[in-house]
Amino acid sequence: MNDSVRAPPVAPVAPGIDSRGLAAAVSAFLMWGLLPLYLKQLHAVPVLQFTAHRLAWGFLFACGWLAARGEVGQMRSALADPQTLRRLGLSATLIATNWLIFMWGIANQHVIEVSLGYFIAPLVNVAIGVCLFRERLNRAQWFSVAFAAAGVLYLTWVGGRPPWISLGLALSFGTYGLVRKVVKVDALPGFAGETLLLFPIAAGYVIWCQFAGDGAFGHLGLAKDALLIISGPLTAIPLVLFAVGARRIPLSTVGLLQYIAPSLQLIGAVLVFGESFSGPRVLGFGLIWAALLIYGIDGLLASRRQAANEH
Repeated sequence: MNDSVRAPPVAPVAPGIDSRGLAAAVSAFLMWGLLPLYLKQLHAVPVLQFTAHRLAWGFLFACGWLAARGEVGQMRSALADPQTLRRLGLSATLIATNWLIFMWGIANQHVIEVSLGYFIAPLVNVAIGVCLFRERLNRAQWFSVAFAAAGVLYLTWVGGRPPWISLGLALSFGTYGLVRKVVKVDALPGFAGETLLLFPIAAGYVIWCQFAGDGAFGHLGLAKDALLIISGPLTAIPLVLFAVGARRIPLSTVGLLQYIAPSLQLIGAVLVFGESFSGPRVLGFGLIWAALLIYGIDGLLASRRQAANEH
């Protein structure tokens, strides 16, 4: 089977862009944008312990998903190939690092800085796409990238210090996207293989915490236990969708679409968590949103031109 999650056909969005890949990427970023609302419900769980739960439950959910689709053999074949095994090991390390930074930022009231990290990450994707894969941008897309870069640089400058949380998130996730694009394995078996490599460590740490009396599971109530278990599908599904998008559409497009997640995270930080958003921050984020508007209009016009040519 190809590297897709079964979905109904979607009308073409722009020439050269796979519509299913585009839909998968957009869905992943929407889920990630709303994730802080879920994580705040588990603020009592230590960051490292919750990361271990995400890995463990994510692996179990992915295995069940694979078994239901009859594709467990694909994961085994991928791990049997030395090159694929090395790349999955690298991608697993990158995404686990990204999760740790992300959840530490949420737990310590740095949601806006977390969102800035995911505003920077698309620029990493665009740079990788242009420099390593020789992906070409048209004039409107270059303008979009320029606006976005200006906004990110301005936000970094007015912050008065290096945004370590933001940079760590951007570099780890941007590099993860590169690895997942080149690894020769479908999206779901790839995720299952990644989490399998880290599962013994994650499960071992969770069990150790339980025996040491510091474990969250079973001690915070049934509702929190259910939320911990749900971390499996909430981890697996968007990552699988992202991997589908990363392999089926240009990385430059993935990079620009990625602004969906931090925009939602920013809205949540201000409206739900009460973080300050005024003055210079408004200008910086305004430049980034202008970049999204330019890119969206360009894609809409390209879609209409393609439709006109087909008729």
